[in-house]
Amino acid sequence: MAGWGFITYYCVITMLIFAYILGSIPSAVWIGKRYYGIDIREHGSKNAGTTNMLRVLGKRAAIPVFILDFFKGFLAVTLVGMLRYDPDISSAWIINFKILGVFAAVIGHIYPIFANFKGGKGVATLVGAVTGIYPSIVLVCFGVWLVVFLFSNYVSLASMTAGCSFPVLVMFHATTEHSRYNDISVTFIVFSFAIAFLLIWSHRKNIERLKNGTESKIYIWRRPPDEKKE
Repeated sequence: MAGWGFITYYCVITMLIFAYILGSIPSAVWIGKRYYGIDIREHGSKNAGTTNMLRVLGKRAAIPVFILDFFKGFLAVTLVGMLRYDPDISSAWIINFKILGVFAAVIGHIYPIFANFKGGKGVATLVGAVTGIYPSIVLVCFGVWLVVFLFSNYVSLASMTAGCSFPVLVMFHATTEHSRYNDISVTFIVFSFAIAFLLIWSHRKNIERLKNGTESKIYIWRRPPDEKKE
């Protein structure tokens, strides 16, 4: 940080504020109110996110919410990445600032300034933001999520499993000799474990419901068993 001027500090702070503002766009709340006449935070799990939209309003409402939440995270980190054009900022600090951008966007989703600081869990935004740093690792995590979801029909279980696989994959890529990501920084490794912990913590109520057998299942391509025709 030695040698940084006022402009550099100003640009860093501005980019992180933009990341928070992008994360604060409450797509689930706005879409629910504009097209369905409801505040999604008053229904289902009361969570302003893709899963609750899917559960309450169906795929037609959930898909655009996921896309918007994903891309606001991706765009936030991409904007922070523009700091690489500042000659005073090293590549190592660019990764650190991107990580801060991830946190800023996710915090914006969880505590959105445009929706009275009551948002969702930030999973889709997190996925989009991390994709802006290491897309291949996120793609494998998505594969883990998909497999778990298809076999269990629990979005929460799939999300937690994928989140816990994230630091494992980061460590694997960081220690593999021929990996294109073997330059992964220690900061990013610590970040990956922090993400896994935060995902488990944010899903603590879901864990209780899973233990009690009361967690809701999501069926994408078929009807729930109790809705099948006899």
